[in-house]
Amino acid sequence: MPDKASVYEWHDGACHCGAVRFAVALPDDITAHECNCSLCKKVGFLHLIIPKDRFTIKEGEDHLTDYRFNSGVAKHYFCKTCGVKAFYVPRSNPNGWSVNLRCLDRTEFTKITIEPFDGQNWEANADTLAHLA
Repeated sequence: MPDKASVYEWHDGACHCGAVRFAVALPDDITAHECNCSLCKKVGFLHLIIPKDRFTIKEGEDHLTDYRFNSGVAKHYFCKTCGVKAFYVPRSNPNGWSVNLRCLDRTEFTKITIEPFDGQNWEANADTLAHLA
């Protein structure tokens, strides 16, 4: 993620049906993480891990349902209508958010880097994500 000197702009995002809408403050040059854990691999989630103050749910909070597994710390939120997981509270950053890059307009960014993350071995690699938010 960017350093503290980066300039952030608000970007709107949504689930597939548009019932859940959110905004996230990001720089023009972003790095997303592609995780290979059992859940992320199946849903194609591309992680943008951010602090709590750079994220807001604009509408549709009542359309969200949550799912927890394994340790139960991460709060995975899905739209009840279309099933898309646009964001969640990650175990590596329980005071922040992970936003799905696939739910944002990629044309709004000047550079997008996608790096792999070995979530199948989460315990050994979680520290690499903890510093991002």
